[in-house]
Amino acid sequence: MGKKIWVLLLVAFAMSLTNGVFAATVNLPQTGQTKCYNAAGAEIACSGTGQDGEKLQGVISPTQRFTVSGSCVTDSLTGLMWSKDGNLPVGSKTWQQSLDYVASINSGGGLCGYTDWRLPNVNELLSLVNFGQSNTATWLNTQGFLNVQAGYYWSSSAYAGATNNAWRVYMWDGSVGADGKGNSNYVWPVRAGQ
Repeated sequence: MGKKIWVLLLVAFAMSLTNGVFAATVNLPQTGQTKCYNAAGAEIACSGTGQDGEKLQGVISPTQRFTVSGSCVTDSLTGLMWSKDGNLPVGSKTWQQSLDYVASINSGGGLCGYTDWRLPNVNELLSLVNFGQSNTATWLNTQGFLNVQAGYYWSSSAYAGATNNAWRVYMWDGSVGADGKGNSNYVWPVRAGQ
């Protein structure tokens, strides 16, 4: 059975080459980490360590990454538009309440003239994390956002291992984990933007 799958994959790959179809490269942003550390946590010179602070892989963040326009902020690195207020509903909600809250924005007057807001997926939330900062929420609050909480934010991404859970991102340090959909986390609406 395993050999059949490999043959099918090779055939599909060969067909994509003959049809001129190639997978695109994804341009991921740099993490923001520019320093290197030893096992004890002391800062060290980066040269030759192979750490992220030495390699600085990824797309360089624009000089002015975030642009504020009224109640919204556009991220020029990703093209995503976020609500300026990182705690728009003022408090946390369950996963379903979060989805319903964003739907209520769209069925009402919208936000910043748009009615296509949604709960971000886990990768979109992670795109806001700056791993070069000790507290991403504090940093984002200096970048044009307000009320960004150093807590967990819901994503729209269900956890495939246990579908009664969904992924969430901790805006203090960027850690990611799954949480029961009945628990409460913060809500941060996003839209595709540009």
